[in-house]
Amino acid sequence: MDADDPAGANLLIEDLRAEGMAVRDGFLESSVWRTLAACAETRRGRGDFAAARVGAGRTLERREDIRGDFICWLAPPLFAAEARLLGMLEGLRLELNRGGIPGLFDLELHYAWYPPGTGYARHLDRPQNRNARVISLVLYLNEDWATADGGALRCFDGVRPAWDIQPLGGRLVAFLSETLEHAVLPARRPRLSLTGWFRRREELPLRQ
Repeated sequence: MDADDPAGANLLIEDLRAEGMAVRDGFLESSVWRTLAACAETRRGRGDFAAARVGAGRTLERREDIRGDFICWLAPPLFAAEARLLGMLEGLRLELNRGGIPGLFDLELHYAWYPPGTGYARHLDRPQNRNARVISLVLYLNEDWATADGGALRCFDGVRPAWDIQPLGGRLVAFLSETLEHAVLPARRPRLSLTGWFRRREELPLRQ
């Protein structure tokens, strides 16, 4: 799928509306996602990644029993491949706005690297009482991933039995941040993705 192709964006919108999610294999060509994986490795080598934490504000803490990944936010200065990806996703954001999911204002995006044996417990992508995140995106950057490697994205929609999506290189998973609970199952080898959210402008915190 080409994110600059309106027809592709329209199909993505149809799936999001009908199923609450969309999965696109080959969203990134192999040369592109492999280059991004190399960018992530360079960043890890120079210490750009930090242990992910759970909670908010003063309650932020590292809880590997809940979440074991290490993350690196995409912010300038960027590698060329990262800048091209952000441009591609900006085109997708504009098409989604034009195609019926209005109000998408920006994108936040980070690498997520899971060491072997780590995962992320079941959760929603909207922090408590915050409503800016509208569409969650996951772009996988894993070479030759097999089911036996673990690390699947397990999805729960409350309607059908839970189902798993394998983190195959080049695959895009997009879903509605507000409604789809999901977890990352522990992997038997390092697992890498780019994870982010198309957001609307932040509104006042929701009341309890």
